[in-house]
Amino acid sequence: MTAASQTQAMTVEAYLEWEAQQPLKYEYLNGSAYAMTGGTIPHNDIALNLYQALYPHLRAKGCRVNVADVKMQVLNNGPYFHPDLVVSCDERDQRARKLIQHPYLIVEVLSPATEAFDRGEKFRRYRRSASLQEYVLIDSETMSVECYRRSDRRKWELTAYPPDEDATNSSAVEVHFTSIDFRCPLNLIYEDVELLDAAAVPEPDERPSN
Repeated sequence: MTAASQTQAMTVEAYLEWEAQQPLKYEYLNGSAYAMTGGTIPHNDIALNLYQALYPHLRAKGCRVNVADVKMQVLNNGPYFHPDLVVSCDERDQRARKLIQHPYLIVEVLSPATEAFDRGEKFRRYRRSASLQEYVLIDSETMSVECYRRSDRRKWELTAYPPDEDATNSSAVEVHFTSIDFRCPLNLIYEDVELLDAAAVPEPDERPSN
């Protein structure tokens, strides 16, 4: 998603009341609300591919996965974001109607307009969530997935797919989201996605099992 515009400064309470009445979705940061516009077709296709792969796995585990229409609260006083995908396995979120408060996994699909923000300020804010275990960045122009995982020492460690040594052999790469113990071929995330380099994405050998 792309931040398209900014409203005047407002309180958290005013933002929540105001956004509920808007035709567009807005994120809230530092007292301001930012309208979210639609992404590119590759951006959308990647998010849908991952959602479809995750859903049966998470349903079997008693977890939920939501896409960008759903608002996520980082702290009580904000910020509020609309991640491309957010997974929660916390029972307090299972019957949520307005927002997710206890995410395990957050996924953002990168675009040139938002990449710097997603990598920097947004990740810095997401890290304040005590429940968050994994933050995933998926490139929408080249085949690349980066997983930032919170270690036992409360440090964030990066695992990249494909690894540097396998950058030319993506068909053999399997992505692992450790926070929910989910594995799938990297190619599945990019299935039928038109990348910038116009390289064909090989068909995945198989879809993940439940």
